Amino acid sequence: MKNKHFVVLVLFFAAIYGCSKNESNKPAAPVNMPSIASEATPACNAQISDVETMQIFPVNNSWNQDISTAAVDPYSSQIIAKISTSVLKADFGSGLWDGAPIGIPFITVCGTQPKLKVTFRANAYDGNYGDQSDPGPYPIPANAPIEGNGTGDSHVIVIDEGNKLLYELYNASVSNGNWSASSGAIFNLTSNALRPAGWTSADAAGLPIFPGLVRYNEVLNGSINHAIRFTLSRSNVRSFYISPARHRVNSTGGIYSLPFGAKIRLKASFNISGFSAHNQVILKAMKKYGLILADIGSNMYFSGAPDSRWNNDDLHALDRVTAANFEVVNYH
Repeated sequence: MKNKHFVVLVLFFAAIYGCSKNESNKPAAPVNMPSIASEATPACNAQISDVETMQIFPVNNSWNQDISTAAVDPYSSQIIAKISTSVLKADFGSGLWDGAPIGIPFITVCGTQPKLKVTFRANAYDGNYGDQSDPGPYPIPANAPIEGNGTGDSHVIVIDEGNKLLYELYNASVSNGNWSASSGAIFNLTSNALRPAGWTSADAAGLPIFPGLVRYNEVLNGSINHAIRFTLSRSNVRSFYISPARHRVNSTGGIYSLPFGAKIRLKASFNISGFSAHNQVILKAMKKYGLILADIGSNMYFSGAPDSRWNNDDLHALDRVTAANFEVVNYH
């Protein structure tokens, strides 16, 4: 989103963490750890599992649309041909890598959670996008998890369960209870309102991150009912955006590339019967709701929340799926 350098590390496992604004692809270590799901404050009863009973944006929101029968883009074949050999990679898992959970964590808080001012600033990782950020304040506990424990994109995601509000920070840090970040965005989960045209968010495309995460509880429940966030390399992203995205980056992709906000879907003809029950839930969602392009990163990496219950070896089996098994939903 914001003209950054990207570092791609050698992968030893398929489950990795945090492939977003500044790509840092890291393998999953199959180490069990306590789930991040926990109370945000001792007096708060909001739980991570509560989001499974929440309506995340209205049913007619783009994130929640069934695109299984939508028209195929006239340039789908040419766009897919550029990335056809890229394999599907789950950018999340169980265990730790460099001491951090693998994926993009989130927490829930009660409506009474104290709100704090966030200072928008530049640092060695990225610039200051405070002029495209919601000023807040933000109900972020001092112990809120930071993606990568503060390395890489360092996203912070908080859901105010009582007020149905989503708060997200990018390149965040905390010191003595004071939060700082490069950018921040607040989304009303009961509204279809978009960010102002041209504005970023905690994600490159100006989109919310949380609605596109694969969460273990929804897979356990047997259904993912939303589009899934994914990334492509800079050379495969066009330098413009389509709704619901609101922001572009200086990418190098040409006419046979995807803009931010575009969707691809797994072909209806793709046989998923040989995959595990959990992976079939993920693949069914990719057929029905598709993947939405949200950031620059490695080709065909899709995002999820860390959880000690993920089976990293099982997630690794998804690399039997390639971009050639997808088609572009019409956006022209």
